[in-house]
Amino acid sequence: MTPSSPLLKLEQVQRIYGSGETAVHALDGVSIEVHAGEFVAIVGQSGSGKSTLMNILGCLDRPTGGSYEVRGQDVSALDADELAALRRQTFGFIFQRYNLLASLSASENVEIPAVYAGLNLEERREKSAELLGRLGLGERLGHTPGQLSGGQQQRVAVARALVNDAEVILADEPTGALDSGSSAELLNLLEDLHASGRTIILITHDAKVAERADRMIELRDGRVVSDSGRASAAKAPDEAYRYSRKGPSPIVQVLESVKMAFRSLRANLFRTALTLLGVIIGVAAVVAMLAIGQGSQQEVMARFESMGANLLFVRPGAPGTRMRGDAIATLTLQDVEALGELDNVLAAVPSRSSSATLRVGSNDYRSSVEGTSQDWPIAQKRGLKYGTFFTADDMDRRVGAVVLGTTTAGNLFDDIESAVGQYVFLGGAPFEVAGILEERGASSWGQDQDDVALVPITTGMMRLFGQNYLSSITIAVDDTDIVDETQAEATSLLLARHGTEDFQLRNTATILESVQETQNSFSILLGSVASISLLVGGIGVMNIMLVSVSERTREIGVRMATGARRSDILIQFVVEALVVGGLGGVAGVLIGFAVCFILAQSGMTIAVTTLPAVLAFTSALVTGLVFGLLPARKASRLDPVAALSSE
Repeated sequence: MTPSSPLLKLEQVQRIYGSGETAVHALDGVSIEVHAGEFVAIVGQSGSGKSTLMNILGCLDRPTGGSYEVRGQDVSALDADELAALRRQTFGFIFQRYNLLASLSASENVEIPAVYAGLNLEERREKSAELLGRLGLGERLGHTPGQLSGGQQQRVAVARALVNDAEVILADEPTGALDSGSSAELLNLLEDLHASGRTIILITHDAKVAERADRMIELRDGRVVSDSGRASAAKAPDEAYRYSRKGPSPIVQVLESVKMAFRSLRANLFRTALTLLGVIIGVAAVVAMLAIGQGSQQEVMARFESMGANLLFVRPGAPGTRMRGDAIATLTLQDVEALGELDNVLAAVPSRSSSATLRVGSNDYRSSVEGTSQDWPIAQKRGLKYGTFFTADDMDRRVGAVVLGTTTAGNLFDDIESAVGQYVFLGGAPFEVAGILEERGASSWGQDQDDVALVPITTGMMRLFGQNYLSSITIAVDDTDIVDETQAEATSLLLARHGTEDFQLRNTATILESVQETQNSFSILLGSVASISLLVGGIGVMNIMLVSVSERTREIGVRMATGARRSDILIQFVVEALVVGGLGGVAGVLIGFAVCFILAQSGMTIAVTTLPAVLAFTSALVTGLVFGLLPARKASRLDPVAALSSE
């Protein structure tokens, strides 16, 4: 641009709102040139097009027709972010209604354009303090707009316009809301700025205010009706006011957005609490329910594994049939002997069960009675608390010996340790108590595993059961790596002995796999139910962010006018949503852990691991991001002029 070239040039600019018969020509063929260092007053009555012209001059709005050039560059070729950069580097706005952000201090309001210009925190604070000090507000840096008078607020707005060393100051009715004394101070300040080389464009309807300018342009019905012309004594601009920062770094963007997020949340604590509550409940539910599901799974699996992961179970009856009473009699002691001779078999243990009444003196107690062999402790991995187990010799001689569980023994004897060697009557015959089993507790299906009486299977068949067939056979294998091969051999052996498949054979691994699949499904169900709570919380985040965008529309307009790019606004609101999700996630995880602790203290099996907590927290962040994108996108695409004029 040559020294004689205009800084701002409008040629046949039109701005039309609406279309057809309802079209309004706010500007109708306006042609103006403004040179650097001028002090121009644009006057006219309300509706003459002054504010529309200022919006176009400040690159807040685009003309419908004609051309507008800044330093010889046609602004119609610039996109939204390039226009933001132009506003940031060239223009400073002084609005009639100040447009200060109520939640920020005077110093922080002044710093807003510098944030988007990329100044670091120290530079911003130093420059803000310097400007406010020069304007007589050195002792008011930390005061919010509500703590300042109208004149003081206007001076803060002036400092904000100057913080980026703007070359052009656009003042829209700056004295409209001020008393005469404050108006005079502001006009003196504008004259001082003009004297320092800045270009001043003053929008006013007051002729006396306009007389303070060197040049007066009058608008009427969107057209220039008079122009006093360029003053000959306009001072050349000081190149120091040319500012070429390219905007904040991504890190600065995020840090500033986080600060604004906490400030926004603090400004509406009750609403923030309600929003966080939805996320907190969702995250806490995910953590607690998955811990409950995993705890239940671990408990069930542990109890099944306590039976032995090296076991094969043989049941009577063909596959697909159920044993009913004494209707199926396919397994015998001879099958047990044959199975016990297979390779990789530690023991084949027979079993025949029923219930019977045991008597000691005048004490009667009905318990489960199981006939088995001396290898039962091997298969069940269960030792004795007192005494010994019956032996193979006891089996052969059909000795009347019994091994009691602690529940059964406790109901028959006052001192279970002294029960060893005493006699109980079972099926009308005396049985000597050989030993007391160690305690095992309830099974996974709730059965008391200590409520049992074990007798030699041979004795039981002769004295108690009246039948010579078995309820089941348990096979303990040596090497679990080849358990499938052992199962196949046992199946072949029984088929050869019986001539038909009148039995069912399964291994523990198959049972454990089925149980684990069931428990996994249960955990997924619990997690899904909890995730619904998190989804509801996410919808709450989106609603509150949409409300926030609506409430802060003017703030968005101010930020855009002072140089914020669309990406700056987008990042700000996305980060705010992430902060909500993050705070809710942290609180939810802590509450979820607290719930797990309380449930664990009550006796419930809880498995607290870091993975569900990490997943829940991550889900909260993702929920905040996903549900915050729509409001953030809406905020970033607001029209600056419409945003500034919103109530």
